[in-house]
Amino acid sequence: MRIQELMVYREFPEGRDRLLARLDDLVSKYEDGVLDTPLESGENPIRNQSGEFYECMHELIAQAGVYGFHGNLWHCYLAHLLVTCENGYSRGCEMRGEMGGTINEAVLHDMEIFKELLDYDFAPLCRKLAVKGFPLVEHYEGSSADRGVYNSRICECICGLAKELGQSDSAEDMKEILTEFYRKYGVGKFGLYKCFRIGHRTEQGVSVEPIPRILHVRLDDLVGYEIQKKKLIDNTEAFVAGRKANNCLLFGDAGTGKSSCIKAIANEYYDRGLRIIEVYKHQFQELNEVINQIKGRNYKFILFMDDLSFEEFEIEYKYLKAVIEGGLEKKPENVLIYATSNRRHLIRENYGDKEEIRQDMHTSDTVQEKLSLVYRFGVTIYFGAPDKKQFQGIVKALAERSGVTMPEEELLLEANKWELSHGGLSGRTAQQFIDYICGTLRN
Repeated sequence: MRIQELMVYREFPEGRDRLLARLDDLVSKYEDGVLDTPLESGENPIRNQSGEFYECMHELIAQAGVYGFHGNLWHCYLAHLLVTCENGYSRGCEMRGEMGGTINEAVLHDMEIFKELLDYDFAPLCRKLAVKGFPLVEHYEGSSADRGVYNSRICECICGLAKELGQSDSAEDMKEILTEFYRKYGVGKFGLYKCFRIGHRTEQGVSVEPIPRILHVRLDDLVGYEIQKKKLIDNTEAFVAGRKANNCLLFGDAGTGKSSCIKAIANEYYDRGLRIIEVYKHQFQELNEVINQIKGRNYKFILFMDDLSFEEFEIEYKYLKAVIEGGLEKKPENVLIYATSNRRHLIRENYGDKEEIRQDMHTSDTVQEKLSLVYRFGVTIYFGAPDKKQFQGIVKALAERSGVTMPEEELLLEANKWELSHGGLSGRTAQQFIDYICGTLRN
C-alpha cells in the first residue's frame, strides 16, 4: 500500500495512523504470499490474520460511533487522517489557500498513494481470509446513539469530503479538493473544535487540548442584558473581522450569565474562525508558550478566564499583566483575553490598604499595583442582579421556551418562593427553577 513512501503526510496526531499500519501489514502479507506459508508452529496463518482483519473492522465501526461517521468508513477514516494532519502544506493552505512551490509535487506524490488507498479492493483479501461483513463498513448507516465528538456540521463535512475523494478521478483532483477544504475549514484540532483547555506539561511542552462537547447556548437564549450583550458582540465582531478590539472583563453579581455569554460567543462565531481556550489561574505561567503555539494560525483566539479573582497572597496576576501588556514581544493580533469575575477590581482589597499609610510611605503605589490589572481590560461590562420585575420576566420567558403551561400567577408565586431559598434574584436561579418545574411538576 506504499504508505512508507509518504513524504508530507507522515505524522498524524495521537497515533491515528495505527489502523492504517495494521491494514498495510495485512495487505503486504497477502500480496507477498505470506498467508500461504504455514507458521513454524504449524498453525494456519490465515486464522491469525482473519482475527486481525476483524479487529480493524471493529476499529472502523468504533470510530464511527465516536465521530459520527457514516457511509464508507474506510474512506471516512482516510479523510479524517488528511484533515487532522498538520504539515507545511496543510497549514499553508489554511492561511493562504492554494500554495506554490515544489511542495505541490511532494503533496501530489502523496495523493497518488492515498488514491490507491481509497480505491483498494479488499474483496480478494476478504475471500482469502474468509472474512464476512466488510460491506457493512463500506455502506454504514449511523444512528442517533452515535456520540459524535464533532458537531454535526463538521461530521458532515468530513463525510462529504470522504465521498468527494472517493469519487475523484485522479490524484490531481484529490489535491484540489483537499486544498479547498483546508482553505475553508482549516486543519487539525483548531479547524475542527470550538473550545480548548491547557493540558498537563510533558517533555514536548504544554499541550492545548480540545474540549469535544460544550453547551450549545446562543446569545438569543440569554434573557435580558441586551446592552451588555451588544457591547460584547461589538467588540467580538471587530475582533473576528480583523479590526482593533479590546480585552474584555465581564464582572458583576453571581448567576447573571457572564460565563454563558462567553460560551454563546464560541458558538456564534465558530464559523468565522473564533476559538476559545480556557485558562485557569495556576496555568498563567504557561500563557507565553500557549500564545507561541497559536499566534501563527489563521484563527482568532480568545483566552477565557472564568471567575477570575485573586487573594492578597496570590501573585499569579503579575504573569497575566505581563502577557496582556508590558512584555517586549508584541501580543499577537489574533489573541484577546476575556475574563469573568464577581469582583470589579479582581484583586481583593481591604481597609488596611488605605490605613497602611502609617507603615507604607507609598500607599498610593500599593493601591495602584492592585488596580493595574483591571485597567488593562479595555472593555468592562457590568452584569447586575435583576430586580423583582426583571426576574419575573426572565422566569416567564424561560417557561414559555420550555413549554411550561402553568398559570402565570401560580408560576410567579412558585418562582418567588424558590428564589428566597435558592440564591436570590438571578438568571441562574430562574433557570434552576424552570428545570425543577420541568423535571417534577410535569411528570
